[in-house]
Amino acid sequence: MTKATKQISKLFAAMVLAGVASHSFAADTIKIGIAGPKTGPVAQYGDMQFSGAKMAIEQINAKGGVDGKKLEAVEYDDACDPKQAVAVANKVVNDGVKFVVGHLCSSSTQPASDIYEDEGVIMITPAATSPDITARGYKMVFRTIGLDSAQGPAAGNYIADFVKPKIVAVLHDKQQYGEGIATAVKQTLEKKGTKVAVFEGINAGDKDFSSIIQKLKQANVDFVYYGGYHPELGLILRQADEKGLKAKFMGPEGVGNDSISQIAQKASEGLLVTLPKSFDQDPANIALADAFKAKKEDPSGPFVFPAYSAVEVIAEGIKAAKSEDTAKVAAAIHAGTFKTPTGDLSFDDKGDLKDFKFVVYEWHFGKPKTEAKPQ
Repeated sequence: MTKATKQISKLFAAMVLAGVASHSFAADTIKIGIAGPKTGPVAQYGDMQFSGAKMAIEQINAKGGVDGKKLEAVEYDDACDPKQAVAVANKVVNDGVKFVVGHLCSSSTQPASDIYEDEGVIMITPAATSPDITARGYKMVFRTIGLDSAQGPAAGNYIADFVKPKIVAVLHDKQQYGEGIATAVKQTLEKKGTKVAVFEGINAGDKDFSSIIQKLKQANVDFVYYGGYHPELGLILRQADEKGLKAKFMGPEGVGNDSISQIAQKASEGLLVTLPKSFDQDPANIALADAFKAKKEDPSGPFVFPAYSAVEVIAEGIKAAKSEDTAKVAAAIHAGTFKTPTGDLSFDDKGDLKDFKFVVYEWHFGKPKTEAKPQ
């Protein structure tokens, strides 16, 4: 063997060893995909999801991981776009990731979940609330947040029982999440005997809402429910205030972001929002909330703690199954009850939480939100 041949042989051996070492390292971790918007108009909500999930991974690893293995975060950006979410789901499968926290927007979560179910990937969404996602009898799909079929009635009942407006409008952004929850609110109001004078969709991404505001003024609307996200509602609030529409506004957790006050300014004062309860204010969660603050991260966002809990459910599901086989882990999740910062979580056969309550909060410009009181 020549000197050059020996050097090539050593180099090849080193490469093989490096490959084995790399494969061995990968096998010693359990990859957790985190899929949601890192870019796009609702990236702020993605920040909440990524923050909560990564904190859970960090803290579980600090306690020794799961059955001797560390968790490894793998982040994916779907921009809350359904087509991009499908591409992300396929990449998750190709990357060999078997557990996913996400997606966030319902319109992205549903098509991604089709792929995960087919490919045996467990997905737990901490944010997507459309009932359609779990209505198909999938075994690999779960969520650590409530449903619009619960959030809509919670809003509708509050409006009818406590606000008691004279003329109501219900608007939505024509998307799966927004139109779905707006429809649930409308149906609840009508069952309670409250007439909805205007039920209409706007286009997500629009900037000028003068025509719909004029329509609301002509109808003498004194209460507006909006199904959708904060960028559009923030502009509607500001423009309604500028055009003299005297109406109370309400929206779902998709508008519960401090950015709405940056867009609407003083017009956001008094906005009603249905949200998960403030888990960061629970005395049992003070140390965890402080851990977020120490990293200069805000623990108060509606999806932070549900994302943390999603990782805990995956970790405890693996432990309960004594396996990383996703069919066994999914069965363990369906059968188990898991102690998390958002409560003791158990799931029905569709993958939805058996008990989740939304709370009505009132927004205050430049100040923390407060729990809304009966009016």
